[in-house]
Amino acid sequence: MTSDPWIGVALPLSRPAPPGTLPRREGRVHAHRCRAFLPPSPFSHARVLNRRHKENRVTGTTRYALYFTPKPGSDLARFGNAILGYDNHTGTEIPRPDGLADLAGVTDSPRVYGFHATLKAPMRLAPGTTEAGLLAAAEALAADHPPIPVGPLKVATLGAFTALIPQAAPPDLGLFAAECVAAFEPFRAPLTESETARRKPERLSPRGRALLAAWGYPHVFEAFRFHMTLTDALPEADRAPWRERLAAAYGAGAPLTLDALSVLRQDGAGPFRVLRRIALGG
Repeated sequence: MTSDPWIGVALPLSRPAPPGTLPRREGRVHAHRCRAFLPPSPFSHARVLNRRHKENRVTGTTRYALYFTPKPGSDLARFGNAILGYDNHTGTEIPRPDGLADLAGVTDSPRVYGFHATLKAPMRLAPGTTEAGLLAAAEALAADHPPIPVGPLKVATLGAFTALIPQAAPPDLGLFAAECVAAFEPFRAPLTESETARRKPERLSPRGRALLAAWGYPHVFEAFRFHMTLTDALPEADRAPWRERLAAAYGAGAPLTLDALSVLRQDGAGPFRVLRRIALGG
């Protein structure tokens, strides 16, 4: 039996119903048996992260994102905040760890977002939707979903980036991310022509272009990979040294349980801030 929940599954390319008509959890993600799917590439997402970070910093509008952020004050939160030098819960700067002061030169992009794992990528709100409605939908989804045991994390190189990833990601993790993508789609404003062009659709596979057109982001569903970014895109010669240094700083680390859904807001080109961290399971 495969551990990959996406092999043989294709997600619909139509937009969901408007806000206020979200079905119960079992109906939020509609999957069909299909042979047109390929297994995800482990590096396909990470290759485009640096471009995405740069794009998002130029926006002059308010955007929202659905992330996993670790519990404030936890060992994982303290580690990630110190690496990036920023706490997206408090909006404050955090001192770098001893011996890692040079992190300031390689964490410019992820610092804007704070330490997190993406579940629904940053988006402008669709006309007719509100921040209050988004928060209410997040509360409803979180109450309807139990926590997900993820297990131990490890520091890894994903393409040009360094990130924390699960040693063995459980299928429920990808399925929950897919639920978030679909459930919050009614709140996403369609991409503008310039936003679409910045995603370089000509470089995507046909499936990637279809996902971009339908969901505003190509690295969802089967292309999703849970990760918590720790560095910018690095030159090839710097990747292994930074991976080793950050792995030593992280140590063994406690097993992770994804226990909450966080709603974040970005005003203009400022950093993202957590509006609400909502516990899963009510």
